[in-house]
Formats: sequence, structure tokens, C-alpha cells
Amino acid sequence: MKFYKASFIIAFLASSFTACKLSKDISVPNANLPKTYRGSRTNDMPSVGGLPWKDFFDDDVLKSLIADALQHNNNLQIALKNIDAASLSLWQAKFGNSPTVNLQASALSTRPSDNSLNGLSLNQALSRQHIEDYTLSATLNWEADIWGKVRDQKAFALAAYLGTQEARKLLQTKIVADLAKGYYNLLMLNAQLEIAKANVLLNDSTLRIIKLQFNSGQVTLLAVQQAEAQRLAAAGLIPGFERQMALQENAISILTGSNPGTVIHDRQLSSVSIPEVLSAGLPDSLLAFRPDVHIAELNLSKANAEVGIAKANMYPSLTINAQGGLDAFKASNWFNIPASLFGSVAGSVLQPVFQQKKLKTRYEIAKINREQTVIQFRQVVLIAVGEVSDAYLALEKLKTEQDLALQRTNMLMVATRNSKSLFNNGMATYLEVITAQGSVLQSELELAGLRKSRLDAMVDLYRAAGGGWK
Repeated sequence: MKFYKASFIIAFLASSFTACKLSKDISVPNANLPKTYRGSRTNDMPSVGGLPWKDFFDDDVLKSLIADALQHNNNLQIALKNIDAASLSLWQAKFGNSPTVNLQASALSTRPSDNSLNGLSLNQALSRQHIEDYTLSATLNWEADIWGKVRDQKAFALAAYLGTQEARKLLQTKIVADLAKGYYNLLMLNAQLEIAKANVLLNDSTLRIIKLQFNSGQVTLLAVQQAEAQRLAAAGLIPGFERQMALQENAISILTGSNPGTVIHDRQLSSVSIPEVLSAGLPDSLLAFRPDVHIAELNLSKANAEVGIAKANMYPSLTINAQGGLDAFKASNWFNIPASLFGSVAGSVLQPVFQQKKLKTRYEIAKINREQTVIQFRQVVLIAVGEVSDAYLALEKLKTEQDLALQRTNMLMVATRNSKSLFNNGMATYLEVITAQGSVLQSELELAGLRKSRLDAMVDLYRAAGGGWK
């Protein structure tokens, strides 16, 4: 009766002091977001960051590549495994308030010396030279969560689990953006390859005319050599573009979790349109859509929990230990119930006194780490705002550059046709024809590059606004 009364008193006292909060959590700091983005003129529109990638991109081939990547990309599969592991850790943390129970069975046989006090006493009391002890017991240990340490451990595990989910989202946004940029780069290289091939044909035509004029004595050998050199320069671009295309196809294949191979791309770069209006919404939307901002918030939750755990370790811990089972000095009496039953319960309070300042140091370091996490959160938000602003400015300025490059290219095409016509009629030199052809080649290649850069800026704005993980 006294045994059960003592157990009840200890359990009651433990539950009475459970879950006091020692440390005060730091809330998510003010992000100090600007009212508008630099370069933005569409703040009153919804953010593209809220669009699923299937709705943002209109190219079926690109969407098929993205779908394959999200299903087979190895890095993304690793991220999913991290979520599974964090889920198990979270499930285990939920049992932090539960006691630990261990079962033990033991058999002991001891033969003391006949000349020892134990040996003489055993021989006189039991007329035996050895003693046996058989025990089957269950041991229970439970620590009362007086200072909220277990609660902080649960909070840490929850933040870690949610962080792995946000990490997967962040990785997905990167994969979607990298695939889109790689696909657009493939279209650009294909366009530049066609430009180079067309320029080679144009140089072939010019070279034939110059050779005819050389044979008739109208031009020198220098004209033929310069025309041939111009043709070789254009032809030399072709294997370079083909090599870059193969490398880009390999990179896309790896992103999709496939062996390097050919990527079907039958769309023309010039046919890919960019919406006239792209909006990242108000800067506040970054807090809702950007996975890295969510990760920074969760890191602060983890830092708060670590401070609480470190401080709780400095305070007394109340532990209850209980043991019960069967014990007998003869195997034949081992399961003789209730004679072989035994039990004990004990409660203890442990107060760390001198631990070489380890506990205090860990607590101070945890507070410093939490302060660093606050700074890191502000830095993540600052970078996010900067990325959106960069994308806005790139879209605007690249459009102006592309428009000017298009005008220059059209003008050079007209000039090339005119120079060739004048050359055929003896009113222009071969140098004027070669110069015009070289200029239009460079201008067309530059125009293709600017188109691709605008598409990259579109993708950058989508990702910077938090799009790609839906």
C-alpha cells in the first residue's frame, strides 16, 4: 500500500510542474519590404509567383520536359527522401513525454570461497556452496517536462520537417527555371545554327561571282582569298553551335533523370512570345510564395527551440524510476506468484552545478545563433527583392535592345541585298559586299541572343516571384 501511495505522490508532483517555458521566443522580424519594386509598373496585378508552371509556360515540349524532371530528377528524389526522414524524426519527437520501458531477464550463479564470510554464512544457512538468482523485470524511466524541453524538441522537429518540404519546393523552382533556360538556350543555338548555314550559302554565292570576275581579270586574287576567308569564318561557326547544342541536350537530359541524348525541339525561337505584362505583385507576396523565405522563417523557429532546450538543460530535472518483476534464488520458484513478485519506485531531482561552463556556453551560443538567424532572414528577403527588381530591369532594357537590334538587322539585310546588286552591276566593290554580309551575320546572331536573354529574364522574374513549385 505504501508503495502505490509513494508512486502516486511522485507522479502528482511531476505533473504539477510540467511544461514551464523558460525562454522567450523571438518572432519573425519585420522584413522592411519596399512598397514597390524598382523597375516595376504593374504592382496592382496578381503575382506570377502564384501561377503553376503548367499555366505559366505555353510550350508543350517544355512542359513535357519539366514533368519528366519532376518525376525522375535524382536531386529531387533525394529531397523527397529527406522529407521522409524528417517525417520519421517528427513522429519520434511526439513521444518525447512518454516513458522508456525496458524488459530484462537475468540468471546469476555465484560460488563464494569456502573460507570467506559469505561462503561460511551460505553453507551454514542453506547448506549450499553456491547461490543462484533469477530475475525477470520491467524498468520504467520518465523525466518530467518541467521546463518545456520536450516541447521545444517537438517544435524543432516540426520546423525541420517543414523545412525539408520547403527545400523540395526551392529545388523544384530551380529545376523548372534551369530547364526552361536550357530549353530556350537550345532554341537560340538552333536559330544561330540556321543563321550560320544561311550565311554560308550567301557567301558561296558571293564567292562564285568573285571567282568569275577573277577569271575575267576584273578582280585580284586578294578578292578571292578574302571572300573565301569570309566563307570559312561563317562555316566555322556551324560545328561550334552543333557542339553547344549537344552539350545543352546532355544537360537537359540529366536534369530529367535520363541518359544524355537528343532533345526534340521543333519550335522556332522567334515564335516564343513573352507576355506584354508580367507582374510580381506587391513585395509582400514574396513572404507567401518564396520557399527560401519560408525556410528562413522556419530556421528562426528551430533557433528558438534550441535556445529553450539549452536553457532547460541548466535547470533541475525530475526523473522517476520504477522497476518490478519476478525474482527467486531457485529456478523452480521463479514463477511462484505472488511470492516472487518485487517492485520499487524512486524519484530524483538532478541540478547541474559545475559542468565546466559547458551548459552556459551552449546556451549563449544558441542565443548568438538565433541572432544570426534573424539577420539571415533579413538578408534572404533583401536578396529576393533584389532578384525581382533585377528581372524587371532586365525585361525592360532587353526589350529596348532587342527592338534596336531588330531594326539594325533589317537595315543590314537590305544593305546586303543592295550591295550584292550593286556589285553585280559593277557599282560596288567586293569589300563592301563582304563587309555587309559579315555585319548582317553578327547582327542576326546578336538578335537571337537578345531574344533568348529576354526569355531568361522572364523565367528569372517567375522564379524570383516564387513561382515554379506549384
